[in-house]
Amino acid sequence: MSFFNNEHLGKLILRMALGATLLLHGIAKIGASGVVDRIGDHLQNWSLPAPLAFGVFIGELVAPLMILAGWHCRIGGALAAINMLFAIVLMRLNAVWALSDAGGWRIETEILMLGAALALMFCGSGRMAIRPD
Repeated sequence: MSFFNNEHLGKLILRMALGATLLLHGIAKIGASGVVDRIGDHLQNWSLPAPLAFGVFIGELVAPLMILAGWHCRIGGALAAINMLFAIVLMRLNAVWALSDAGGWRIETEILMLGAALALMFCGSGRMAIRPD
């Protein structure tokens, strides 16, 4: 097997990049005041219950820990993907058709995280994991 033909190493890199990025977002939300209330307000605007806002901690703390460890990575990827869909629809919908001053898509970070989460959901963790799937 060639070094550049190693899907398990690729999955590990993808897991570490997505897991670390999402986890840092989740940690930042723990200490921030009013985050859950703001998300709850957005949920109520869509006629969804405000307590559903606590799901952000599942999507940005629990899911990335699952992804980083490679423990039920497909489920962690699904949770992260759901989290990113909610983030795009609730918080960034106005930016879907907008470009930044540098010419990039305003939601490129969210789209990249969504894509990585979906890739892990479909591909699994690879061999370099606590529970390979």
